[in-house]
Amino acid sequence: MEKIDSFNIVSKKILVMDDDPAIRNLVHRFLSKQNYQVESAEDGATALVLFKEFQPDLVVLDLNLPDTTGFQLYQEMKSYKDVFVLILTSSADEPTIVEGFELGADDYRTKPFYLLELLARIRRIFKPHDPFDSPHLRKSDQLIFGDLVIDSTARKVLFKNKIIPLTHIQFNLLFCMASKPGHAWERSVLYNEVWNDDWLVDPKCIDVHVAQIRKKLRECGCDFEYITTVWKVGYKFEAPVENHFLEE
Repeated sequence: MEKIDSFNIVSKKILVMDDDPAIRNLVHRFLSKQNYQVESAEDGATALVLFKEFQPDLVVLDLNLPDTTGFQLYQEMKSYKDVFVLILTSSADEPTIVEGFELGADDYRTKPFYLLELLARIRRIFKPHDPFDSPHLRKSDQLIFGDLVIDSTARKVLFKNKIIPLTHIQFNLLFCMASKPGHAWERSVLYNEVWNDDWLVDPKCIDVHVAQIRKKLRECGCDFEYITTVWKVGYKFEAPVENHFLEE
């Protein structure tokens, strides 16, 4: 296979996990040709040993493994090292997708898939996630809306001084919307602002992330609806009557 332009690719380590040898070997060979360091495993036990030794930056994770589930394995891995995860599986039902994002997956792709698309997704994950890159966003140390505080320096979100445990993507998504209160965001525009890349995912992925942010806000005792749905458009961040920005 002809090597694809590796512009801006830094040598990163990727662990590929799949019990299908055809898929596993195909992805392994393809990513190896793109200047990535690649190891692969066919079951959870082998993958966990490789994970500890190889210390990958990204795990391409199948959910259906012969000796465990991808979700269980991901939780074990997270206890050793924080790592990017791209779920690559045949499981396309919505509850499974939601569970994947709840655990903190950075992307979710169902089989069958295109190798070039997989590469684009991996490049996007490795690209620095900086919501300040957008000229439309307002830079602040903190965005304060009533009891909700979004701290861009510490990358923390607090409600009544209680930390809301958002994933990296969820934080960027919330910060993006909160930087322009009252603005109606189309899903595709919101995606491009947060990920700074081409539209590669089903719009439902945005919906899943928003649903998880709302859920975590409620779990922290927030009864104000900060994120509202704009019918046939997308989402909007609503600010309470009294709010202010603390500028740099």
